[in-house]
Amino acid sequence: MSEIIKVGMADLKTCVSPDGITTLGLGSCVGIALRDPVTRVGGLAHIMLPDSTAIRNSQQNIAKFADTGIEELVRRMESLGARRSRIVAKIAGGATMFSFQGRPNTMQVGDRNVEATKQKLSQMGIPLLAEDTGANYGRTVVFYPENGDFYIKAVGKSETVI
Repeated sequence: MSEIIKVGMADLKTCVSPDGITTLGLGSCVGIALRDPVTRVGGLAHIMLPDSTAIRNSQQNIAKFADTGIEELVRRMESLGARRSRIVAKIAGGATMFSFQGRPNTMQVGDRNVEATKQKLSQMGIPLLAEDTGANYGRTVVFYPENGDFYIKAVGKSETVI
């Protein structure tokens, strides 16, 4: 029987098909689902911030950041038999949850998280197959490495699969 593995905020986990993996409450955070379609090894990271180099003591929780979290997720997947050359990605989240009238949008963490995620995936040679990012609402996701389906749920919206 398959299991759905839960990933917390600033956390990451791996799984092997037929298991799935989920995370709740992606607001400005980004959920990064990675998969090796041959071995059906998958992983999901729930990142909160774009860049570990901008924060002191960032190595205490590498899953919190796009740059270090994606690297660690790939490393863990490789230890389960995945090959980096086959890994593909899907992402969700990166919403603008709060708007401050009259202030410049320099603090749009969601946008910065999405951009940092795309940049890191590109740097690592991992193709981004699909995304559901931006807007102004939170998301809950479930990912199945067996077939790559990434289910996205949001309050008041129809469930989508990318």
